[in-house]
Amino acid sequence: MRVARSLLCCALLPLFAGCQMFASTPTQPSTAGMTRMQGVLMGNNGQLLFQPCGEQRHYAVTDIGHTGVLQEADGIVGQSGQVYADVRGRFEASKTGGMDGTIDLHQFYRLERSTASCKDPNFKLLTLRAAGQDPSQWELRASGKGLELSRADQPKLAVPYVEEQLPDGRLSLSTEANGLRVELWVAPQRCVDPATGSVQQMTAELRVNDQPYRGCAYFGGARDD
Repeated sequence: MRVARSLLCCALLPLFAGCQMFASTPTQPSTAGMTRMQGVLMGNNGQLLFQPCGEQRHYAVTDIGHTGVLQEADGIVGQSGQVYADVRGRFEASKTGGMDGTIDLHQFYRLERSTASCKDPNFKLLTLRAAGQDPSQWELRASGKGLELSRADQPKLAVPYVEEQLPDGRLSLSTEANGLRVELWVAPQRCVDPATGSVQQMTAELRVNDQPYRGCAYFGGARDD
């Protein structure tokens, strides 16, 4: 793992230097014309490249959103030297420099050491996924079919839910069933899953009859926030 991380870091050293130089003057680009896409990040000859899942095309990445994606990817990269990435940005087709195009990256939703998420058949059906290990293992999946809650040593719960949009990009999901009051709050803040090392876009707090659970969350493919 240390070898892979060193390789990625060395390959991207010129790009990292450039990011540090301009990080003090961030801009707020318009999201018009931007696309959400999943794929793999890798380093090559001083460039950060993005390869969409199931494709051979490669896009040179420019971090216009100052997301810190380079540093985050270097922190979790495994032996493959690649990182799964769910990103949003402006894709442009171009054959210059041996690339198939460029991406002006605006934000990332999730980064993972394993690239197996490219083959996740359920991702496009998900509205939101939240999970954690505090105080015990739990997972909540929301989709158009309802809310599914799993907790360690507890029966699985699958019920309809209500979503409420809150200020500052926060939102809540809630439901009452089988004598349980379930509430989930998520907020746009960097969060690291301690079980997998995955870096996700939101923090999450789940309460089941006032019992708190904490973890991370990200929007699924059925949502394009």
